[in-house]
Amino acid sequence: MRATRSTEVSAQIAVLAADLSPGAMLPGERELSARFGVSRATVRKALEELMARRVVERRHGAGTFVRRPAVAQPLMATSFGDDMRRRGLTPSSRLLWWDTVVAGTELAAHLEMPDGAAVLRVCRVRLADSEPMTLETLHAPADRVPGLRGEDLEGAASYYEILVTRFGRRIRSGTQSVAPVVLERDEADLLGVEPGAAALRFVRTSRDQSGEVVERVESLARGDRYLIEMDIIPPPDGAERST
Repeated sequence: MRATRSTEVSAQIAVLAADLSPGAMLPGERELSARFGVSRATVRKALEELMARRVVERRHGAGTFVRRPAVAQPLMATSFGDDMRRRGLTPSSRLLWWDTVVAGTELAAHLEMPDGAAVLRVCRVRLADSEPMTLETLHAPADRVPGLRGEDLEGAASYYEILVTRFGRRIRSGTQSVAPVVLERDEADLLGVEPGAAALRFVRTSRDQSGEVVERVESLARGDRYLIEMDIIPPPDGAERST
């Protein structure tokens, strides 16, 4: 069966995209139509095929761009900054707001602290090479990070590094859950994507070397820039079951 015209054009545009850098803008539909001698409707369909294959991405009001590769998120106790630097990206943060609140029953239970204890909350957009990647809200027991302020976590500052240098605490263990979600308009605006775009919601609770909880973090990660990476290990001896 002969390939459809839009499929042929999508293959040609894919070659064009491969010659450009990730994040580069593609020519507009009019120019692509003239270049390949087809209608704009055919170009539009070809671009839709490439978006479905995650080769290109369309940004509302801006154009169509070569898609950047997704960042693999390992399920391990690494900071956002360390993870981005390991991939050759420059991490930074934009502070949105911070405050100190009284822990209710649920939050106090997660942080393993008394009801009514003070909790530092810090909301940041985490960036890689100046591109928004995650929207993050940190909850930290105030008495375990005394004197820490939201401004301390602006720019390239790392909470994990501050835990070590200022408080002598190192992350040693934790638990993390991941769930798919759809972004609301305000969340999407902060992450630079369309409302209703897919995202991953990470919720992580981490402990230091003494076993004390030092953070509970809720993050919304762009679905177009993240994938989950994990190791597969065999079950313990004797745990195998026939199927």
